[in-house]
Amino acid sequence: MKSIGSCIFSLLLLAAGAMSCQNADEKESAATDIIFDTDMGNDVDDALALDMLYKYMDEGRIDLKAVVLNKEGLAGPEFIDIMGTWYGYPDIPVGIIRDGAECGADSTAFTRKIADMKTEDGRPLFARTHSDYGDWPESVDLYRKTLSEASDTSVVIVSVGFSTNLARLLESGADEYSDLCGKELVSKKVKAVYAMAGSVTDTTHHEYNVVTDIPAAQKVFSEWPTPIIISPFELGMQVCYPASSIENDFGWAGPHPAVEAYKLFEPMPHDRPCWDLTAVLAAVENGSEYFSVSPSGSISVTDAGATIFEEGEGNRAYLFISPEQAEAVKSRLISLVTRPAGQK
Repeated sequence: MKSIGSCIFSLLLLAAGAMSCQNADEKESAATDIIFDTDMGNDVDDALALDMLYKYMDEGRIDLKAVVLNKEGLAGPEFIDIMGTWYGYPDIPVGIIRDGAECGADSTAFTRKIADMKTEDGRPLFARTHSDYGDWPESVDLYRKTLSEASDTSVVIVSVGFSTNLARLLESGADEYSDLCGKELVSKKVKAVYAMAGSVTDTTHHEYNVVTDIPAAQKVFSEWPTPIIISPFELGMQVCYPASSIENDFGWAGPHPAVEAYKLFEPMPHDRPCWDLTAVLAAVENGSEYFSVSPSGSISVTDAGATIFEEGEGNRAYLFISPEQAEAVKSRLISLVTRPAGQK
């Protein structure tokens, strides 16, 4: 096992994120292009991960080019509209998925509960910028448009849900945006994918993001042409966002959509594993103080949904952390999430 920076593959991972030693002006000029692929509504860690991306936008570390949903329904895009409006980024394009994998009704999701929250006089608690969410573009169409407009080898995808969109992107053909087929477009434009997916240390554990669409995960891990780095289930379990922070660190905020989502997701107090947050942190700030990385190799997905890593040929890897790194990750996540929106 190696730390990031100790091998050629690790140097590639460092290139995929913003360099922590840059000053503010350099960070802005070298902002990493990000596409965020999310099953917003299934778990509140997606909301906190999106919060982090907005904070990185504030810093000039990243340019969030698009948010694409891999979970069906209209509550997810409405919640993302609420989040973007609240954080001051209302015009980042959002794509929705149609005929996606079955993963539960919006009526039980925190996204719908947030969208339905009202003030005492009956007005919506949170403002929106957009409407007609069902008319928003298909996620794969937005992927192709965004990638076609990007510089070569510039885009980092943060995937924190099902592999459906990524598999469909691989299968896509030439269109109004590009003459390239999906795999060619990915090869040309995508630097790397950071994904919350799988379980490496326990192959009997069939992780939710994988098993919800096993054929898509099999296709992506076997055919995706650029590096995939996973933050596996067991890593997220080592870092839990503390309920005490949600309860005590947001006095500056007033009604806050991510904070209210956290409170609504499960009865408080609860410390929630940081599965999706670690994928975002690794994509943007992947220094060895936070993560170590496996040797490169391959990842296969069984028909039951287990993820099998084999060291050797391939451009797949997984992240892991020591107890000391877990503490550093937790501290960094809290510092980001609790920072007032709009601060540099």
